[in-house]
Amino acid sequence: MEKKKWFPDYVFETSWEVCNKVGGIYAVLSTRAKTLQDRIPDHVFFIGPDCWHDKPCPFFKADDTLFPEWQKQAFKEGLRLKTGRWTVPGGPIAILVDFSAFFARKNEIYGKLWEDYQVDSLQAYGDYDESLMFSYAAGKVVESFYRANIPSGKKVVFHVNEWQTAIAALYVQKVLPQIGTIFTTHATGIGRSIAGNNKPLYDYLEAYNGDQMARELNMESKHSVEKQTAKYIDCFTTVSDITARECKELLDKPVDVVLPNGFEDDFVPKGAAFNTKRRAARKALLNVANALTGTEYNDDTLIISTSGRYEFRNKGIDVFIDSMNRLRQSDKLKRNVVAFIEVPGWVKCPRKDLQERLESGMIYDVPLPNPVITHQLYNENDDRVLGMMRWLGMANAKNDRVKVIFVPSYLIGDDGILNKPYYDVILGNDLCIYPSYYEPWGYTPLEAVAFKVPCVTTDLAGFGAWANKEKGGHSTIEDGVEVVHRTDSNYNEVADTIRDVVLRYAAMDKKEENKCRSNASKLSKKALWSKFFRYYEQAYDIALRKAAARVEKK
Repeated sequence: MEKKKWFPDYVFETSWEVCNKVGGIYAVLSTRAKTLQDRIPDHVFFIGPDCWHDKPCPFFKADDTLFPEWQKQAFKEGLRLKTGRWTVPGGPIAILVDFSAFFARKNEIYGKLWEDYQVDSLQAYGDYDESLMFSYAAGKVVESFYRANIPSGKKVVFHVNEWQTAIAALYVQKVLPQIGTIFTTHATGIGRSIAGNNKPLYDYLEAYNGDQMARELNMESKHSVEKQTAKYIDCFTTVSDITARECKELLDKPVDVVLPNGFEDDFVPKGAAFNTKRRAARKALLNVANALTGTEYNDDTLIISTSGRYEFRNKGIDVFIDSMNRLRQSDKLKRNVVAFIEVPGWVKCPRKDLQERLESGMIYDVPLPNPVITHQLYNENDDRVLGMMRWLGMANAKNDRVKVIFVPSYLIGDDGILNKPYYDVILGNDLCIYPSYYEPWGYTPLEAVAFKVPCVTTDLAGFGAWANKEKGGHSTIEDGVEVVHRTDSNYNEVADTIRDVVLRYAAMDKKEENKCRSNASKLSKKALWSKFFRYYEQAYDIALRKAAARVEKK
């Protein structure tokens, strides 16, 4: 008979993306928060960086009535923080910490890290110092709060995400050995770097030495944090079987548990509200396309998008552009296609000429100059998306059936062009395409299917591999998700396959299209946190039992 799992009375969790919407981890944590809140109401505490200082954080509602006595004590201990609520479903308690004061102690902190855990900070550069000072501050917050507020004998877990917050767990494990610690790497730094530097990751994974590659790619300090935390932590986790293999080979440490990324679907509008929002999104997207390209688009236009971080090869942005170019050259396409690349670039400001056209409400038949981009960039001549489109001759000519539009801004509702948050834009799509080369999980395709948008991804994405597993074979667009087989060397095959999938989808009648949409939605229900949270229960159990054993030894 299986022994009963230990579950924490309190959970602390930290990430650079707590109340700081910069990537997919924000979505993972913010949607899982409600599940934790339901289990241990107001006994879950998210710790994030105070990036806003005197300005209001758009994802955080301050509340000074939370733990006022502890706040005073923390201030005396040199901690500058704000207490409040993360403005996401469940409204969990969040603590934002100003970590700037710790830079003065940087060398001392790094010296102790080397002494205690052999974390090598000598080759640090870029965001390393900022990340580790926040991480150290987060660890101090946990220590201070625990000593002031948590009764003796309670089961407590501290969960850190990515290398940026890893040393917080090492610090807490040392000063409060009774706390169980969990480290989740959402992508190994070395794996991401190998892939991003155009080196073949998968064919040679077993042959790579992580330490050697860290030296070659100038990643020694970040790699050291990740590798040493994985070695010493109570429970080491990642988000997919693909990345688990990577951890074993590049960090020399197999993971204890795989924690797939789920979501809550309470942010997806229902019934009439969904249809209203979908119509509004389509209208906004087609209005932008018309004002920019001078082409009138009817409601039969196929709207496609890709989105995510600006990792040109890793996220498959290159393949997306190439496949849209091949689609543009096909004589089999009978519908107009507008394909949006919603990837934040080095944005300067929204285009004034485009804003003026949108404000007029008119329909235009003459394009604007450079009708491929919605915003001005600081680096327009060096931008890789624009460079590839120029190289392929993709200029959104009047007679092109496929128009590709680059939206290089974060979509949080204030971009100056669409002025809608991402979730209010995505449901206007007919199809989403994420041809990732390096994608440990893939939150964007999961979000797409949650909004009933069929999508294309690859079997190098954790989500794509999971979709195939759920199907029990090759998942196709008719199942809601087309999973394209991708390797180190089949770029052209992938681009052609995506073109052919779009052609197939564009030829469907409304009934067939709706079936795809329905199947996409059904698949998303299998990835709810209610289905995936059991893996977290397993991780909590491992961490708590190891902490208990550590205390017993002392």
